[in-house]
Amino acid sequence: MMSADTERTGFEMMDFKKERKDLYQPKPFVPSIVDVDEMTFIMINGAGNPNTSAEYAAAIEALYGLSYAIKMNNKDVLEYTVAPLEGFWSSVNEHYIDADGLFIVDKDAFLWTALIRQPDFVTPEVFERACEILAKKKPKLDTSRARLEKLTEGLCVQALHIGSYDDEPATIALMSRFAHDNGYEIDMAEGRRHHEIYLSDPRKVEAEKLKTIIRHPVRKSG
Repeated sequence: MMSADTERTGFEMMDFKKERKDLYQPKPFVPSIVDVDEMTFIMINGAGNPNTSAEYAAAIEALYGLSYAIKMNNKDVLEYTVAPLEGFWSSVNEHYIDADGLFIVDKDAFLWTALIRQPDFVTPEVFERACEILAKKKPKLDTSRARLEKLTEGLCVQALHIGSYDDEPATIALMSRFAHDNGYEIDMAEGRRHHEIYLSDPRKVEAEKLKTIIRHPVRKSG
């Protein structure tokens, strides 16, 4: 059935969270195994404590700026909702999460990739045009470190964590046990990393109510 948005604009309002509920709407604290296929992202790499780093804040501003520039400049192609912010995390000390599911406590040692998913129509040419538009709108904002890249995560275990980021280890422990009990093991190898998808804005939501999808790569045991 044609939606109200389709009738009004000629295009259906696409929302990644609704299109792939298995990936974006897991149940709170209930782990599941997912197979994440190829997706297109705008990404920016960086290092340091995200709570205090001007580099991280600038990266997030650039990601949202580019994402909305693409959305607004391509309404004739697709009407869609900008995807949530995501992050891949590791550390100069090798891992963001250690073997026991505990956070690396030295946040200044974090290595991160901040990213936002893009619709499939976004080509390098569309991305470059967005960079040009944003440069005119916000000339002081550096987009030179942003890149367009396709990524296939593959098999992962994930769960929706509700609460403070510092309380994630309990949810991670549930994920690890679930993976083990179902014939998988955590696979933090060959660049695969701790992954967070932020469904809440920490500037507007109390810490105990934050919603964050946590995703860890896995492989079949044995």
